[in-house]
Amino acid sequence: MTVVFLITPQDRADTGGDFDTLLTPVHPDAAALSVFDAGAARGDGVFETIGVNAGSARKPGPHLARLAASARIMDLPEPHTEQWMHAIERVVSMMDPERGGVIRLVITRGTPQSSPTCWITGQETPADVRERDHGVSVVLLDRGWPIDIAERAPWMLAGAKTLSYAPNMAALREARRRGADDVVFTSLEGYALEGPTSSLIIRTGVQLVTPTSGDGNLPGTTQQELFDWAEHNGFRTQSRRVRAEEVRTADAAWLVSSVRLVVPITAVDGHIMQRDADLSARMNEHLLALG
Repeated sequence: MTVVFLITPQDRADTGGDFDTLLTPVHPDAAALSVFDAGAARGDGVFETIGVNAGSARKPGPHLARLAASARIMDLPEPHTEQWMHAIERVVSMMDPERGGVIRLVITRGTPQSSPTCWITGQETPADVRERDHGVSVVLLDRGWPIDIAERAPWMLAGAKTLSYAPNMAALREARRRGADDVVFTSLEGYALEGPTSSLIIRTGVQLVTPTSGDGNLPGTTQQELFDWAEHNGFRTQSRRVRAEEVRTADAAWLVSSVRLVVPITAVDGHIMQRDADLSARMNEHLLALG
């Protein structure tokens, strides 16, 4: 089942209101966007993806906070948190609680004659994601950015979750041409960054490390959920700059995201990686139990 609503955005400063009247249901196959909409024509917009487990959206608050942060970076009106939370709850109520799912929130700049275009979708996903058990092989690909890109060139929108995903999809195609499944981007200086659709976590002993979001990486909501759990389960956690060779030599490494959750990295540039199947299973079990 697929659920789609267009959202008439309410000003963030306004309180209360009947949010249902601002939701317009749309058939998944119906035309809904102007061909001149900046999101469709230029990728000029932001989005968030939220996992749904057992009839609940998983930690929507951090996703809404990141959507607002992306909107600020893009000079878009910030979303009304209460309105968007209502929309999320409405979509979840229409989905099968026995199946997993994914909710997508989108804000575009609209057309020159309109306010921003906003919508929310909900789709069911398979209960079992193959990569969680089988893992993925990755290649390291140069993103072409210095590590301080966010400070040096803020107009590059590093750290915002924008609709402009063409380079990310091109990177995944390049990975498959090289016989791999996924990508870990690197900076010009040789630091590991993130995946095209995921955050990176490596383990060395009892320490879990992720590349810092201050270097142009998107702040990882799933990664933060895992770090909160890990700190109560005997692990230390750290966000810092990670050299690319640290990924290859780690005791284990993962790509983590809202839909696939925790996916072990099995190889880096053909180098076979150590795996921690028990920890992978425990982390996925924790995420799947969250509502």
